[in-house]
Amino acid sequence: MQPLFMEPVFQEKIWGGSRLKTVFGFDIPNDHIGEDWAISAHPHGVSVVKNGPYQGQTLDTLWAEHKELFGQPSEDVFPLLIKILDAEDDLSVQVHPDDTYGLKHEGELGKTECWYIIDAAPGAEIIYGHSATTREELAQMIEEERWDDLFVRVPVKKGDFFYVPSGTIHAIGKGILILETQQSSDTTYRVYDYDRTDDQGKTRELHIQQSVDVTTIPARTPELSITEVRHGESAVVTYLKTDFFNVYEWQVKGVLGFKKQAPYTLATVIEGVGKLVVASETYELALGTSFILPDQITNWEIQGDVKIIASEPGEK
Repeated sequence: MQPLFMEPVFQEKIWGGSRLKTVFGFDIPNDHIGEDWAISAHPHGVSVVKNGPYQGQTLDTLWAEHKELFGQPSEDVFPLLIKILDAEDDLSVQVHPDDTYGLKHEGELGKTECWYIIDAAPGAEIIYGHSATTREELAQMIEEERWDDLFVRVPVKKGDFFYVPSGTIHAIGKGILILETQQSSDTTYRVYDYDRTDDQGKTRELHIQQSVDVTTIPARTPELSITEVRHGESAVVTYLKTDFFNVYEWQVKGVLGFKKQAPYTLATVIEGVGKLVVASETYELALGTSFILPDQITNWEIQGDVKIIASEPGEK
């Protein structure tokens, strides 16, 4: 069994830039690409396998027709979505619903996500939380456009990690590159978009009532229990273990071996270059490479000087 290497899917955004080309070397279609959907079975951007016996097949098709690759899961849809985001400008201030609200109102999962800060310009910051104490106060502060009072701003730097559960008001600030691990959902409720207009002079739609409905009040900042296990010069950092996903950083200097912990593992190279060795077969790992290790792969080895963000499905 071979790992499944995925073709990137690019998404143009009003706030996007060119660093997916200048930093990661991707052949992007223009200089306003905000997202690489690196591993996705979502209908708004489906990944295609680029190697091996499943070459040319889409991830959603594999999920539907080859459940054995993923440990015979019970879910109807592939539950995770991995992105690299290039915020050339500020993203809108937004909030995502949980599964119950998302399925009822949008027909898809809610959206809990987390961010690894690949890089950040000096002074970069995110919006992460709010100050309202009741739903009525939240609605009033939005109506009165008291943005400076409402939004909580947090400075960020390279290597920071944030957990963003559904119901969290948030925004990625300009000058930030992020690896995002999230539920497979594209439901976003915009609270505020800086009164920006597109090329036709139109402002983007806001979703005030939905935002008020789904925001967690009062805001809660998740407590993280980040752990690191050293293996010589290498290390495995565990950032999160949740019902939705488990997220790790593989810091490899030299050689590091791994054993399967879940029915499948997703991985994206965020720094350096290396090699992946599976059953005596060697695969090159360039910056930005994304791949899936299916259920049949029980052991693998990473070689080189490379950092990888990896994730697994959570255990509900």
